Amino acid sequence: MTIKDTQNEIVKEFDELEDWEERYAKIIKLGRELPDLPEDFKTEKNKLDGCQSQVWIKAELENGKILLEADSDAMIVKGLIALLIKVYSGHTPEEILSTPPDFVKEIGIDNHLSPTRKNGLGAMLKQIQMFAVAYKAMAQQK
Repeated sequence: MTIKDTQNEIVKEFDELEDWEERYAKIIKLGRELPDLPEDFKTEKNKLDGCQSQVWIKAELENGKILLEADSDAMIVKGLIALLIKVYSGHTPEEILSTPPDFVKEIGIDNHLSPTRKNGLGAMLKQIQMFAVAYKAMAQQK
């Protein structure tokens, strides 16, 4: 499944929800389903700057694809990172860099987050793109 296919699936799921209370409940549910990051990965190296709550995100390249893991101490933020992992984890750096996060605007979440959460979502997206840039550069050096 492509990144765009996953984004379209998420948009469809959110379109079926009647209001933002249901959408927030869906985001929180996704956060609850995201496995906790082991404590030894909750380090300063993996901690994301730009978020009001604590967010840890790590990536590794396996068979040319970036695998993402993340955690947060805030349920909505954990749900947001779960959405991003669902969209981007398991794809190549090139796929990640060439597919903008259109689903964020399409589900309208950017209009329903507090400014600090909106900044945090932007920081999480930027970090995923930075992982993709770094892994793409490493692959080109080989």
